[in-house]
Amino acid sequence: MAKFLLVLATVVDFALAALLVGVSGFLFGGGPESMHAGFLAMVGYVAAVIGCLAAPIAGFAFNRRGKVGLGLAAAWVPVAGALAALIMPAPY
Repeated sequence: MAKFLLVLATVVDFALAALLVGVSGFLFGGGPESMHAGFLAMVGYVAAVIGCLAAPIAGFAFNRRGKVGLGLAAAWVPVAGALAALIMPAPY
């Protein structure tokens, strides 16, 4: 069961990373629909994408060492962060 949840977390994390990369043009692009975000926003955005890609790797590594609960928690952290970001109201 834990292996299935880790694989599911991997699929969801990679889909979240693909979504972040797909909408990055709306934040950092040069077009009229872009928000023209600054350097600090770009650093945070890159960290979020790297976190989405590294979390399943850490989850499988912890699972392999016998720490199944910690591995599942590590793999699902980006998804929990994305859900928490959806709950927060818009700043305008």
